[in-house]
Amino acid sequence: MSLHLSTVILPVDRWHEGGRAKWQRAEELGFHAAYTYDHLTWRTFRDGPWFGALPTLTAAATATDRLRLGTLVTSPNFRHPVTLAKELISLDDISGGRITLGIGAGGNGFDATALGQEAWTPKERADRFGEFVPLLDRLLTEGAVSQQGDFYTAEEARNIPGCVQRPRLPFAVAATGPRGLKLAARYGQAWVTTGDPKLYEEGTPEQSVQALRGQVEKLGKACAETGRDVTELDKILLTGFTPDRGRPLESVNAFVDFAGRHRELGFTEIAIHWPIPDSDFAADQAVFERIAAEAIGQLG
Repeated sequence: MSLHLSTVILPVDRWHEGGRAKWQRAEELGFHAAYTYDHLTWRTFRDGPWFGALPTLTAAATATDRLRLGTLVTSPNFRHPVTLAKELISLDDISGGRITLGIGAGGNGFDATALGQEAWTPKERADRFGEFVPLLDRLLTEGAVSQQGDFYTAEEARNIPGCVQRPRLPFAVAATGPRGLKLAARYGQAWVTTGDPKLYEEGTPEQSVQALRGQVEKLGKACAETGRDVTELDKILLTGFTPDRGRPLESVNAFVDFAGRHRELGFTEIAIHWPIPDSDFAADQAVFERIAAEAIGQLG
């Protein structure tokens, strides 16, 4: 089974002071895709620079030629399907059809209350996500859409000429629960996971592999119930949130071992964070670039 290696570039640099250079270097290193988080701010980066995901991806699209680009992930926390669809169609056009939309139900971080609302419960997030994804699918594939939902309404929303990618740009649906996995099975071209968050602090890498195996099996069941072949979906592991933490980026051999174990579970793409000094994503830049250049070739 082939495996793609991608990177996640957090939007923490001014474009003309290192931002553009990172995206261009990602293309030079041969990454399959480069993603960014779609948040208003995030965790320990809250009091520092943090730029918008979609403008950053638009700039990245004009600064690169071959690299796939996308979000990991967009959520309903501060997005509406109607306005998001218009921006995605524009971004897909500017990039020449290189955009993947990573999309998830959102969480209870800073984005959850930035617009003045109370943070949604897990059930409320799942309810909204269950309406958000199908409506966004329609908006990206139909010329005009009207829909009255419990949470989202579209009234004669027009998205002509549609995406460059047909019938629309791919969705990479982040999910681990039953409702989210059903959405991934029905609407996703890929599925995204970060592993089991309960294992991050005190779990072991072996326990994490077992948990991920269980998630992959649940995805397979959701696909079967939907009448879809699970092999049609790419399976993306966003690293940095398993008990391994940053250890896979300590050497090429460490990463090859990590990637091989997860490829055996059925993952087709692994995304690693571009190093950021003095952060949870600190790593040796030279080793990171060696991993980008050499690791996938060593997996055979």
